[in-house]
Amino acid sequence: MSNATDSPPDAIPAATVIIFRNGAEGSPPEILMTIRSRNMVFAGGMAVFPGGRVDPADFELAKNLDTGLELDEAAHQIAVVRETLEETALAIGLAGKVTAGKAHAARDRLLETGALAPVLDEFGWSLDLGQLTPFARWFPKNERIPRVYDTRFYLANLGTGAVDIEADLSENTHLFWTTAQGALDAAEAGEIKVIFPTRRNLERLALFSSYDEARAQAEAIPVRTITPYMAELEGKTWLNIGEDLGYPVTGEPLDSVMRG
Repeated sequence: MSNATDSPPDAIPAATVIIFRNGAEGSPPEILMTIRSRNMVFAGGMAVFPGGRVDPADFELAKNLDTGLELDEAAHQIAVVRETLEETALAIGLAGKVTAGKAHAARDRLLETGALAPVLDEFGWSLDLGQLTPFARWFPKNERIPRVYDTRFYLANLGTGAVDIEADLSENTHLFWTTAQGALDAAEAGEIKVIFPTRRNLERLALFSSYDEARAQAEAIPVRTITPYMAELEGKTWLNIGEDLGYPVTGEPLDSVMRG
């Protein structure tokens, strides 16, 4: 049987989600970020968005459901739902009687089973993948990093800020809400560390005054795989991306790039 993913053979398929919530009145929306454990091989100690690799069980669940999506895309979106529940105790992309208490109980059950399907059955939930909007896809194969991930990014919206989050304390040590510009300011001040794709996505997210604006841009710009490339500019080596992908900043001197 062939591999059920269209990720390149040397890449690990992964999915991550940018979760919005309303900011204070008149303020930009906030997004959820997590600090990865320093002992993680990839992006240890870095501030990232919730997510992780796509597991075989995600593909199995995608095969058994009529999502209206291609198998590969459905598996990635299922991975977002699973990873978010596991890492943050937030239930996104799910339909049914979902409460904070049930989400925490489901998270405990997910940590026991390692798969989303039995959790859905036990709690009487179904997938609602319409809550996720494809935003970007990054495959930084030219960077010398320990593991190469082909990562799809999605948007999701919680609306209200009255939510209960809890880090899993294994892959992640801290969860926090921030505006995109606030995260960039914190990175500039050395308070958090962000790798090249995260910084570029934060700069793009800082353009938006609402979740609806972010979603509208995401729907207007087709998702294409972004593979950063190196180029010489005025005697310096830069790491760049394409100019027509929705990003306001498309390059950074290589010697300032934070590696995972």
